[in-house]
Amino acid sequence: MTDEQNIIWNKIQNFEIDDIDSSFTFTDRLARENGWSMEYSLRTILEYKKFIFLIAISDFPQTPSDQIDQVWHLHLLYTESYWIQLCKYTINKNIHHGPTKGSEEKTLFKEQYLRTLEFYTSLFSEKPPKDIWIDAETRFKEIHFTRVNRKRNWIIPKLRLKK
Repeated sequence: MTDEQNIIWNKIQNFEIDDIDSSFTFTDRLARENGWSMEYSLRTILEYKKFIFLIAISDFPQTPSDQIDQVWHLHLLYTESYWIQLCKYTINKNIHHGPTKGSEEKTLFKEQYLRTLEFYTSLFSEKPPKDIWIDAETRFKEIHFTRVNRKRNWIIPKLRLKK
């Protein structure tokens, strides 16, 4: 990393996503809404910060893992934290999250995801954690999600039948 990149990375690392005065923090909500442990949620937030750093310093598009995308979607709901504290004051760059235009972009996003993983490895001198940054095949195959109220509904995984 260059000196300038190190400064940006340090600022992102020090960015506090949780409101310490809140009894139900961003991390609490992230864990609850995704059925994740607190430890896993904290790890995904760190990876989200790395992803934001990749976007902030790159001159080509970045594509997140689904887990990182879940953190990003939730952070976008915390508008002051996202737009003012992170984008304006921390990285001095607006980062927009554009929706996909459909299945015709699947190949493009898969290529961008692979390039993101390579960029991550080159900058952080380590491979991204596989339980957060899943392989590209799985990333773009498992995309049929529905928001479900788990207090009213049971979630029972489908059995996988051998062919």
